[in-house]
Amino acid sequence: MSLADRATATGAAASVPDPRLVNEDLAPAKQRNWKVFDLFALWMSDVHNLGNYTFAAGLLVLGLNVWQVLTSLLVGFVLIYAGMNAMGRIGQRHGVPFPVVSRIGFGVWGANIPALIRAVIAIMWYGIQTYLASVAVNVMLLAAWPGLESLTHPSFLGLDALGWISFVSLWLLQALIITRGMEAVRRFQDFCGPAIWLVMIALAVWVLAEAHWHIPLTATPHPVTAGEQWRQWFGAIGLILATYGTLMLNFCDFSRFAPDQRTIRRGNFWGLPVNSTAFVVVSVIVTAGSLEAFGEAITDPAELVARVGNTWVLVVAALTFAIATMGVNIVANFVSPAYDLANVWPRRITFKAGGMISTVAALVVTPWNLFSNPAVVNYFLGGLGAFLGPLFGVIMVDYYWVKCGRIDVDALFDARPGTPYHYRKGVNPKALWAFLPSAAVAAVLALVRSFDAVSPYSWFIGTALAAGLYAALCRRERAAAGQEG
Repeated sequence: MSLADRATATGAAASVPDPRLVNEDLAPAKQRNWKVFDLFALWMSDVHNLGNYTFAAGLLVLGLNVWQVLTSLLVGFVLIYAGMNAMGRIGQRHGVPFPVVSRIGFGVWGANIPALIRAVIAIMWYGIQTYLASVAVNVMLLAAWPGLESLTHPSFLGLDALGWISFVSLWLLQALIITRGMEAVRRFQDFCGPAIWLVMIALAVWVLAEAHWHIPLTATPHPVTAGEQWRQWFGAIGLILATYGTLMLNFCDFSRFAPDQRTIRRGNFWGLPVNSTAFVVVSVIVTAGSLEAFGEAITDPAELVARVGNTWVLVVAALTFAIATMGVNIVANFVSPAYDLANVWPRRITFKAGGMISTVAALVVTPWNLFSNPAVVNYFLGGLGAFLGPLFGVIMVDYYWVKCGRIDVDALFDARPGTPYHYRKGVNPKALWAFLPSAAVAAVLALVRSFDAVSPYSWFIGTALAAGLYAALCRRERAAAGQEG
């Protein structure tokens, strides 16, 4: 039974949802079949990728030792765990995805602002992640079959023939999974999350053997001063939070399918502080082992695997890295824009249609050209990324402090004047007054070189500014909510 049918059946004619605001994908979830393992596997899919491996390995190269990398990222993952639980609770309680949750604070029409910001970032990174996975596959294919070198010379739209073959193959595989809906996403990430562990453990054992089972845990290839180590330690926490701030914002897209909040907390616990830290441990140990075995810190696992010199090892590793990257891409960069675009035009765009629009857009923007242009990555995507913290700050303060978690779910699909989330012409001006200046400050801190020392903390600062401003603007609403409670 649809949301409209349920409302009519109860005789609540006034609560019939506006068709401009609802379809079956945006309505409260009917099936709540995501268990602890599904959420645990979701985090494995999101964490087990080349980007996170390189990030952790890069900290070792920058001057932190193994213990310092582990402790900084553990602190970061604990903070992320708390944020995911907070957003996850909203999705689980009300069963609605991120763009509908955004209507609570930004208004039924104003919610398109955070939804579209999140969608643009996700679509761009969807293409870039697919391209990076295809590059890793190309490295291993060339190492296994050097004759493929002939396919790397012709170029079309900035990409050679081998690059096109790898990219389009991965793109089509992801599109095939996407067209089958959220249940297919759940099943795929249940598989690909654990898969990368097999390669990572095998890689760790091989590197440790090459290093004669000796890994220096307190040494670093580039020693720096104690003060610089502390700066990098805190910077790593800020950067890991900014990285996961994207998924922290729309985690309700997944938690809406959980049967209870205990499931969310347990799945997040095993997936974030436990599994994510374990992945960091393996990544850093492998990198430290490469320094001991080969005299240089190799931060690219694809390059490390290529040194094994066995064709079948290269093929299996290439497939595994590709699957792992598809897993993080679907979790972090597909689900969000699928819902976000559906929110713009629910009558015409379903979750599947939104997903296909996203995948086509990710191909049309030729992501290899985006990635090769530092101005695009740093200024456009970096600037938009700085907006995510302020969005999170406004949504959290509005839900937990202003409205004290008391939400009329039916009203989230009602655009009539006078309804709780109509505000002013469907937009909450106070949310915008808190968001816009905070986002501007966060973007300046993230992008202007003069603020390099604090740029890793732009997500923190933007979140705190938006939360503080919104709380100040909503003092009266908070007082009224307290009296009603």
